[in-house]
Amino acid sequence: MSESPATERTRPSAVGWTVVAAMVAAGIVVMVVALLAAGGAPKPLPEGLLGAGIPVSWSVPALRLIADAATVATVGVLVAVVLFLPATDGKLGAKALRACQDAALAAGVWAVASIGGLLATAAVILGVPLLHLADHASEAGQLIQVRALAVTVVLSAILAVLLSGCRTLRGARVAAVLAVAALIGPLLTGHGALDRTGVWSVLATASLIVHVLAASVWVGGLGALLRYSRSRQAVELFSGLALVCAVTIGMTGLLTAEIHLGSRETGWALISQWVTSGYGALVFAKSVAFAILVVIGWWHRHTTLPLLTTGNPAAFRRLAAGELVVMAGTIGLAVALSRTP
Repeated sequence: MSESPATERTRPSAVGWTVVAAMVAAGIVVMVVALLAAGGAPKPLPEGLLGAGIPVSWSVPALRLIADAATVATVGVLVAVVLFLPATDGKLGAKALRACQDAALAAGVWAVASIGGLLATAAVILGVPLLHLADHASEAGQLIQVRALAVTVVLSAILAVLLSGCRTLRGARVAAVLAVAALIGPLLTGHGALDRTGVWSVLATASLIVHVLAASVWVGGLGALLRYSRSRQAVELFSGLALVCAVTIGMTGLLTAEIHLGSRETGWALISQWVTSGYGALVFAKSVAFAILVVIGWWHRHTTLPLLTTGNPAAFRRLAAGELVVMAGTIGLAVALSRTP
């Protein structure tokens, strides 16, 4: 039986898989280099101490990268389904249904990577080999990082089941809310939540949540736009949304970094620690990557979008593909940033 044209158009082409491979490579390489350069890479323990081991320690950021990528993919697909894929009388069309199945797969990967991250994180924090972790289950259950990841595992698993049977726009909206809830858990145990108490901790954590949510919508939404719909209406709608996300990311990123770096010294820590600490250097690198993405966004609005309206989508596709690779590298930087003291 032959497939419908709608189904064929939603399948990744060879070019699409090339872009995905380039994104994966960019994320991994940037994460590893950033961890090594900034001092966040796992280090061998002194002789005589057992610990979790270097492979397990490296698996923590690796699994975090996989989970973040799956999160971005899930959120991006839901943005597409809710905002610019067709629905009739509240019922999803063929493209939206296919997108929900893709999102269910991404949510499943998110859940599995979070399970692995939970186990590896517990082993590293407790300083025990992974094979002996069961003997320390009660201590692991008391760790706030483990509890947060456990919530994410449950919510992302529920999300995968919900999306696999999603047929209506209302169901997609419920899934979007659930995805946001699953995304928040690990962010509550990051730098901003732990380095300060009181109002600064609340402000840093809230800023980080908004920052990550905006980044997920921007990166995931662009990927979903390329995969499911490149119509003029969808591109124009997403262009406006991307602008809002970019402004939000810039403001919250600087605020979160300043609060974290400012906990070490008074004054404008963002300026002084860009060259005096590994964390500050990664913030600077991430700022440069963000500036590149802003320039690409400006180029989209002033060059490729007008070409798209004339029926020439090639320039838009090429630039968007390059933009996604830069975004993947930025995600790798963000993971390294979360692991750098």
